Parts: sequence; structure tokens; C-alpha cells
Amino acid sequence: MTEFVLVAGAWLGSWAWDDVVPDLRAAGHGAHPLTLSGLAERRGEPAGQQAHVQDVVDLVERRDLRDVVLVGHSYSVVPVGQAAERIGDRLAHVVFVDAVVPVDGEPFVAAGPWGKEVAEAVAANVGFWPPLTAADFAGQGLTDEQITRIVAGATPHPGGSLTEPAALARPLGELPATYLTCLLDSPEPPAAVAALLTGPTWHAAELRTGHWPMFSEPRELARVLLEAAAR
Repeated sequence: MTEFVLVAGAWLGSWAWDDVVPDLRAAGHGAHPLTLSGLAERRGEPAGQQAHVQDVVDLVERRDLRDVVLVGHSYSVVPVGQAAERIGDRLAHVVFVDAVVPVDGEPFVAAGPWGKEVAEAVAANVGFWPPLTAADFAGQGLTDEQITRIVAGATPHPGGSLTEPAALARPLGELPATYLTCLLDSPEPPAAVAALLTGPTWHAAELRTGHWPMFSEPRELARVLLEAAAR
């Protein structure tokens, strides 16, 4: 039995996986959605990127999970990629959902041209990255109801997690991994990911949906995760 540990991106908590979990459990696997420190029901807890890495490691170790598939979405790919190295032989596979990947010594805000805008938003909002508005979700394959659900559940994201550098012990290319590109968000993965996909342990997957497939295409996302677990 595979144990899926599911970590959503910025502003979101474990609730973001509510429509994905049933299909994983119906297939006979464990599913463990995780809320990172400082978000959703954990709002107010001290939070930084390394705290988020530890959140993932702690869940795996506390529940003594084996044959673990770590799933990171958007921002959470950065702590999930680091946690994957730290859980040792408990790891079976990592799935990176539509995101940048961690780079040793670099923060999340250094990963793309939008980093300056994110850093300025954090500085202007008392150390938090404010959630997106409904208009920001246009063109992402979401219904009005799904957009309302995301906006209503989102909480400000702790800014320290975005500016704290990643710490990798070994190259990401050594991990058994699947990278999922959401085509409505971007037709191709980032250049750093494309290079990793040329290696023997990385695999590519695609969904014709936007950046939040756990809402727009939860059953298709579950299918991708199950296929990754079977590799």
C-alpha cells in the first residue's frame, strides 16, 4: 500500500485535497493531506521554509509511513523536494505539481521573474503574501464555484517561507520523481525542470487544466498520482 502525503501550495491547507483523497483511498492506498505551519487551521504558528520541510518529515515519521509518495503543489514543491531527501528509504516517489523546484541556497522568490513582485507584496503586507483575488483565477479551468471555494478558504502565506533559502543535501535529479505540467498555466515546464526530465529517474506528465488541478480536475490528478506510485 502506498502512502500519499499531499501538500498544497501557497495560501492553502489540507482541505485543498478533499476531492482527491477519496480516489486514492478507494484504490487501497493511504492519503495524508497536510497543512503547513502558519496556514489554514495552523494560522498564527511560527513558519518558515525549513519549518515547512520539518512539517512534512514530522508527519511521515510520526505516522511511521513507508512506501511514501510525497506530492507537492506550487510553492510546497520547495519544502517537499527537501523533505524527500530527508525521509530516506521511506520514500518511494515524489510528484511535483506545476511548480518551480528547489535550488540549494536559493529562496522561492529567486525562482522566477515574479519573485520581485512577491517580495514587494510580502513587504507591503506585514510579512505575509496576500491571497489571490477571484479575478486572478481566470483562464485556469475553474468554475465560479471552485474559485469561490479557493478564495474563501485561502489564508495569507507566511513571507519567511518565501525568502528563506533551500538546503539540498544531494542533486534533485537523483530522486525518483514525476513532474506534472498543467497546460493552461504553462505549456512547458521551467528550464530547470526540463533538464531534470532528461535524467533516468524523472518522468513527465501533463493535464489540460490550470494551476489548481486538485480543484479543477481532482479525479484526473488522482489518476496521475496513482500512475506515479506504480512506477
